[in-house]
Amino acid sequence: MKHGKKYAEAAKQIDRTAAYEPAEAIALVKKTAPAKFDETVEIHLRTGCDGRHAEQQVRGAVVLPNGTGKSVRVLVFAKGDKLAEAQAAGADFVGGDELIPKIQHEGWLDFDKVVATPDMMGVVGRLGKILGPKGLMPNPKAGTVTMNVTQAVKELKAGKIEYRLDKTNIIHCPIGKVSFSEEALMENYNVLMDAITKARPSALKGQYLKSVTVSSTMGPGVKISTAKYS
Repeated sequence: MKHGKKYAEAAKQIDRTAAYEPAEAIALVKKTAPAKFDETVEIHLRTGCDGRHAEQQVRGAVVLPNGTGKSVRVLVFAKGDKLAEAQAAGADFVGGDELIPKIQHEGWLDFDKVVATPDMMGVVGRLGKILGPKGLMPNPKAGTVTMNVTQAVKELKAGKIEYRLDKTNIIHCPIGKVSFSEEALMENYNVLMDAITKARPSALKGQYLKSVTVSSTMGPGVKISTAKYS
């Protein structure tokens, strides 16, 4: 992959052979973010898990104390009293069966997160092939299949993020924006890492976190020492 001049200049400020302490790495990411827009700061964790085995799956959700810096549009599938509850909680879109054709046939996907009450999962299941690949399918482990729609909506709006292994057993998560202070990014980083560390599968033998890298959307990656996580 060919990178531009700004990326090359930024990369010169980073020692690719070094593993930095988290605070130092985050400061470097802020300093070397090359784009004119407010880039997202992302964490990439390469694990020793084998996600093909159910007992080595890593999946969960955590509310970042300082949010992600992104406004989140929430769609809630519900019925009865829960429709009004979702609206009162601040959901952007609320509905039931009538939303299925809009998503299936009109390609409507103007939302970032989906919450569903358990009694709606039979309906939402019909959207699995559309929502699944986009990571939008509600899931009990992520707290997005629940009768407590008020809590689910408010947490998502406040900066709740999901973490899970991808096909290559890497976890990718945002921890904020380059415009955030180093302190705010560190707080989010610590909360996320604490949750992921606790989510270590008991069936896993050997090293859990093989590498941790932090980067901005367009910037070079900065390696973080994994010594405290091994």
